[in-house]
Amino acid sequence: MKQLSKIAEFGKRLMATDDMHKVILLISEQAKELAGAQRCSIFIVDNDDEMLWTTHSDGMGKIIVALDAGVVGATYKSKTPQIVNKPYEDERFLPNIDKKSGYITENMITVPIFDSKREVVGVIQLLNKETDFSEEDLQTLTFFANYVSGSLELALMASQL
Repeated sequence: MKQLSKIAEFGKRLMATDDMHKVILLISEQAKELAGAQRCSIFIVDNDDEMLWTTHSDGMGKIIVALDAGVVGATYKSKTPQIVNKPYEDERFLPNIDKKSGYITENMITVPIFDSKREVVGVIQLLNKETDFSEEDLQTLTFFANYVSGSLELALMASQL
């Protein structure tokens, strides 16, 4: 019941704002808490410029990658979550981002966020859980991505006006 109460309280805070940056920050903080991860980035899809970008990435400034680059790009293209518990052994992993930030990614999970037309509008990326990411994490975060999708879609629309 405690988790449901937390999610309900989070939902109230999320529905109280349409500011894109606040929405992204709220989603990021709640996702970290749900998964027990150290860091979270919410990548936003920019189809016009064919890139994924984030304004909130713990410990780093804005990150921009091509729509087909890295694990987030694979998540976008396949429209399916990815669990990568050994990123340096995965050819999709972008080690240059770790090199630039000085952060070492030990494991990650990425989950697509869909809009009302079932198009991917964002990707949640969580890094460095104490244990490997699991199928249970994937189920929880997929539910969470569906839960926040409407708020993110509205905030993105409001930011374009």
